[in-house]
Amino acid sequence: MRQDIDQDEWLEQLEGDENAVILDVRTPGEVEEGYIANMTAIDFLEGQTFLEEISKLDKSKNYYIYCRSGNRSGQACDIMEQLGFGTTYNLEGGFMNWTGDIVED
Repeated sequence: MRQDIDQDEWLEQLEGDENAVILDVRTPGEVEEGYIANMTAIDFLEGQTFLEEISKLDKSKNYYIYCRSGNRSGQACDIMEQLGFGTTYNLEGGFMNWTGDIVED
């Protein structure tokens, strides 16, 4: 089930979730600008490749998904739900509103 949560809820839930996977669905160019640590990147805009990569993931995990603004990640949550994933969390406002720690290469 998809849940839209704000950054505070995201961090609080993530901290206590031993079954968590952070999923960044932005483009490689967006990822280069910085990202949340320990994430897996799968570009939502890749269409069929995105679906193929998502299908390989463990459906029993809890997915914390973000994009730039929260739009693509919300769509990704909906697609994952249709594919049988149990729990997805969409970061409201996306990476552009993120004030937590980020990794910059």
